[in-house]
Amino acid sequence: MKMNKIEETIKGIAQLDRGAMEAARARQDALTKPQGSLGVLESLSVKVAGITANYMPAIEKKVIITMAADHGIAVEGVSAYPREVTAQMVYNFLRGGAAINVLARHIGARVVVVDMGVAADIDIGEDSGNDNYIFVKKKIGYGTANISKGGAMSYEDAIRSIEGGIEVLEHELEHEKGRGVDIVGVGDMGIGNTTPSSAITAFITGEPVESVTGRGTGLDDNGLANKVKVIKKALEVNNPNREDAIDILAKLGGFEIGGMAGVMLAAAAHRIPVVIDGFISGAAALIAYGLSPKIKDYLIASHLSVEAGHRAILNHIGLKPLFNLNMRLGEGTGAALGIWLVDAACRILCEMATFEEAGVSRKE
Repeated sequence: MKMNKIEETIKGIAQLDRGAMEAARARQDALTKPQGSLGVLESLSVKVAGITANYMPAIEKKVIITMAADHGIAVEGVSAYPREVTAQMVYNFLRGGAAINVLARHIGARVVVVDMGVAADIDIGEDSGNDNYIFVKKKIGYGTANISKGGAMSYEDAIRSIEGGIEVLEHELEHEKGRGVDIVGVGDMGIGNTTPSSAITAFITGEPVESVTGRGTGLDDNGLANKVKVIKKALEVNNPNREDAIDILAKLGGFEIGGMAGVMLAAAAHRIPVVIDGFISGAAALIAYGLSPKIKDYLIASHLSVEAGHRAILNHIGLKPLFNLNMRLGEGTGAALGIWLVDAACRILCEMATFEEAGVSRKE
């Protein structure tokens, strides 16, 4: 029987290359510095060596994939912003005017904007983007259904969303312009998407809804109380199969959450480091981790989001964030800064002189 795209991708995820990691660690220890003096930058470069199977990894082709979709739950008053902002922000991304565009330019990354399920038709005419801002249409539907009344999407659409993410990553790898991918960051855009993310987080981690639900785009106390109530109702109404990550996505998730999970799986299958952003991409990581726990080795957590449930996600998977700047925007902004740090770590490993090369005496 032929495997579907998700099964085939998961089968392609290998263990980290221990030989490359040992060689990278040996080189780190021979560089002109006290061993361990660059802390996380050292261990980060060793991890990337294991991911890429290259003890001297170069991070040159940087990509941030920002996935956009709308959510039926938005009608329940769980966001401070109207639903049409999702489509408006997609246009902003494609004009290069959003925070993710600024940070992508800063680190030398291209941004791939994906319509996974925006509740409007994105019309960009004949232009599908340029070398810096690329638009891809993978629309599964015009937003998900209201999860407080039933499932977000069908099981088949959940599969399609994950497969869509896999296809986006593979297209970037195989593009006729030879754009390539050395590292990928994942981000999101979708009004109301902290609500399904909180629902997924509460269900998978077992943490109380109250402790994994935040204010999102700026809810007041009454709005937050309503959001908690809506999430509890969604969990009660849907009751997903705990052993089936696709069912969890179908019952509680979003098209962009499935898409990001697909990107993570595909990147891991191609030995590409994945830098996850904040809470929403963290929820996607929970889905990917549920499909294949091996994905953990390929994930790099950029930052700790202000969103209440993000720490529970990272603890569940077993990841430590690189920094905490009190960020909660999404779009891939934290991932962009994370990619910058990964690049710095790998440059230290590859470009710094060893004691022998520099003619510097070692520690006595």
